[in-house]
Amino acid sequence: MNPTIELLKSHRSIRNFTDQKIPRPLFEELIRAGQSAATSSHVQAYSIIHVVNPDNRAKIAELAGGQAYVADSSDFLVFCADMKRSTGAAERAGAEVVRGMTEHLLVASVDTALMAQNIAVAAESEGLGLCYIGGIRNNPADVSDILRLPEHVYPVFGMCLGYPDQNPEIKPRLPLASILKEDYYQDEQDIDQIAAFDSEMRTYYLERTGGNKDTTWSEQLKPLFTSKLRPHMRSFLQGKGFEMK
Repeated sequence: MNPTIELLKSHRSIRNFTDQKIPRPLFEELIRAGQSAATSSHVQAYSIIHVVNPDNRAKIAELAGGQAYVADSSDFLVFCADMKRSTGAAERAGAEVVRGMTEHLLVASVDTALMAQNIAVAAESEGLGLCYIGGIRNNPADVSDILRLPEHVYPVFGMCLGYPDQNPEIKPRLPLASILKEDYYQDEQDIDQIAAFDSEMRTYYLERTGGNKDTTWSEQLKPLFTSKLRPHMRSFLQGKGFEMK
């Protein structure tokens, strides 16, 4: 297997980092690699806030659920879906711009995710580690205030970057047959495949924690679907100009 595929398959979330800082030239090259990701209609509907101020990083760490590595990593980025720049450019070019469409929200969110994943792969190819921080959506309005995000820009997730100070195991993924469907959606075997995957995940957690964590993939999904997850996001996005028309 070629090195790129092996690198992609070796991804782990890193939450413990050394004190070594990422050199600025390398850091900027990672961002340029992110810019080379696919983007819908060349809109490039994203902005990255490189959070340098230690007080702001500490505040965001707390807002994201007390995730200390937000403050401790070499660099912390907040990836923002940004429709302000592109709609403003179209308007200055003479367009009668329609804002707030659901498609705009989707385009910006997808563009942002693709760009971030390019950065993630580039970082890992240089021996760096990373951890995505979806917890910033716990308090998106407060995070937006700290970062001074204008209308039509919202924080999608954060990313901790740095040199790893841990070597965790690679977490198993669902069997290929569960997610790869031929010609049409088929789920006749999903129950059996998921049961086998649950058994694999239980073994993984028991071995990783020395017997202190006894759970499965299905059991860990329960909190996500037994309550309303981040119900504030709809009103927050509408307040940011993503009216989802």
